[in-house]
Amino acid sequence: MKKIQILGTGCPKCKQLYANAEAAVKALGIDAQIEKVDKIPEIMKFGVMTTPALAVDGKVKSAGKVLSPDDVKKHLG
Repeated sequence: MKKIQILGTGCPKCKQLYANAEAAVKALGIDAQIEKVDKIPEIMKFGVMTTPALAVDGKVKSAGKVLSPDDVKKHLG
């Protein structure tokens, strides 16, 4: 099972990235757990300075932009 984390404090862009990650998982039909990481100290542990960010299995794949569902899929395949 993949672990997908959306790093962000709950802004509209963070919520959009979360929704796009859900859409990508559904489209791929994979088993994945999606979680929000919204506490600043937790986000900083990833070394991320700009949100929203996408991490897959503990590795940051994108920061500072909202990925489309298709872009999220590229990081999950």
